[in-house]
This record gives sequence, structure tokens and C-alpha cells, in this order.
Amino acid sequence: MKKTVLAFSRLAPSIVERLQEQVELIIPGADGGDLNAQFAAALPRAHGLLGVGRRLGRDSLATAESLEVVSSISVGYDNYDVDYLSERGILLTNTPDVLTESTADLAFALLMSAARRVAELDAWTRAGNWTRTLGPELFGSDVHGKTLGIVGLGNIGAAIARRGHLGFGMPVLYSGNSRKPALEQQLGAQYRSLEALLAEADFVCIVVPLSAQTRQLIGRRELALMKPGAILVNIARGAVIDEAALTDALQRRQIRGAGLDVYEQEPLATSPLFQLPNVVCLPHIGSATHETRQAMADRAVDNLLAALAGERPRDLVNPQVWRA
Repeated sequence: MKKTVLAFSRLAPSIVERLQEQVELIIPGADGGDLNAQFAAALPRAHGLLGVGRRLGRDSLATAESLEVVSSISVGYDNYDVDYLSERGILLTNTPDVLTESTADLAFALLMSAARRVAELDAWTRAGNWTRTLGPELFGSDVHGKTLGIVGLGNIGAAIARRGHLGFGMPVLYSGNSRKPALEQQLGAQYRSLEALLAEADFVCIVVPLSAQTRQLIGRRELALMKPGAILVNIARGAVIDEAALTDALQRRQIRGAGLDVYEQEPLATSPLFQLPNVVCLPHIGSATHETRQAMADRAVDNLLAALAGERPRDLVNPQVWRA
């Protein structure tokens, strides 16, 4: 008898076809009905959940009596109550590594766009303002040779560091919970405390996961440590930065600019940040390429099917459940 899998986000047709061969797949809202009501109705008989973007914890999973695994199509897992899932003996899996290079590409795109004022000057040109040669008031900043500071030198941070150092000759500084001797040797990366990194770097890229320790890691005090000409890039989670403090720092030109892919509240229709010319704003698209999203979904399905077959999934967030 096939086990039941309940989707909690959209799935590509190729993923649907693959799953339907092996499980009973329920996709709420596929018939145009109420998505939340259909999810709640199907939850008690679901053995596995697959998707991204829905908060899942004690209250939302109270009726999930048969649940064995939650397979998230993401690297981050701050939407899930890991302690509760572990308490219930429910496996949680994610999709690390798959999106490393695509997300690093986007981080560097934000860095370059903010430095050279790409979005701002695109709008300026389209508005018909290019009637003369540009003056210094519209000049941007060089990227090559400038100091790149990375807060959180994990896989994505290391990929950004390689792009900066090998492609643009940028000295690399990093801060984090542990030293990275191999990257220090390979890229000449130098370890700094967070405070020292903020004071020295021309570009600061935030790449840490969201946790109790990193929530609002960058606030008014930290922004005040940055150079007036520095640019801040956030591809981690919006809540890692105090958004009100960042808005104020950008309005007062305390720092030169920012490139943002994530925000404290998402999705976000309006924000004071959207009104600032020295900010490049994107709608959380770090992994949003056709190739990467397909690879993430495939990896999530691999994890899901392994767990339902009684095999250890490749990417376990809570391995203590498996050991138990």
C-alpha cells in the first residue's frame, strides 16, 4: 500500500509525475479549492510532507498523527520547529549544497549592482534623464581590489569569497564560529571578529543561518562600525538585520548602499527601503533559477522517499531522531 505525501507548496510537473509513481500524492489547491482547508483535511493521513514556505510546528501539526518526515525544498529550516519535530520522532530534511553556486552568483550580482548603482541608473535612464554626460554625483564605486567581508564562511560564503578573490582580486575577511584553515590558505582569507570585519570591509556579505544567536546580528551599533562608503549585502534571512536600523543608516547615508534579497517580513509589498535609491531590492530569489530549483526539488524527493522507505535520508537536519 502506497504511503501518502502531502505537498505544501507548488511542485513542478516532473516532480509530480515522479512522486505519483511511488506514493499517493495530495496537492492542496490543485482544483482551485481552498488550499489551507484542503491541507488541514489531508494532514491526519499524511506520512510525508514536501514543500517550502509554510511554518510547521506544534499547533499546525497537532493532527498529523501518521507523519514520519518533513522534506523541505530549501537549505534554511527556520520555518520548522525542529525541537517539536524531534520530540515527535519526525525526520526533517533539507537541500544543502544544491543552491550554493546560484546563491553566490546572486550575492555578487547584488554587490555589483549596488556598487555601480545599476538599478538606480537604469531607472534614471528610462526616465529620460540622460541628456548630458554623467557627473560625479552619479558615479559608482569600484569592486576590484576592494576588501570583501563575509559574515558566515560556510559553503555559500566560500563560493562568494572565491568569486571576489579569484575574479576581482579582493582581499577576503571573514567572521564566524570557527576558523577555516583551508580557505585561509587557498584564498588568503583572514579571520576577524565581527566588529573588526565591519570596520575594515568595503563590502559586507551576510551569509549566516537565522538562529537565536544571529537574529538582529546587525543593528545600529554594528552599522555604525561600517565605513561610510561600505555596501551591505544580505542573502541570508531578513531578521539577521535590524531593518529599521538599516533603513535609517541608508537614509542618512551612514553607509553607501545595500543589496537585499531577504526581509524581516516576506512577501513584502511596501517598505521604506523600496523608496531609497541606494538600495537594490530583490524578492528572495537566491536559488530562483530553473536549474537550481529543479535540483533542489529532486534532492528533496530523494530525501522524502528514502525516509518513507525506512532508509536514512542524505540530508537530515535532526539526525538524533534517526539514531533514536
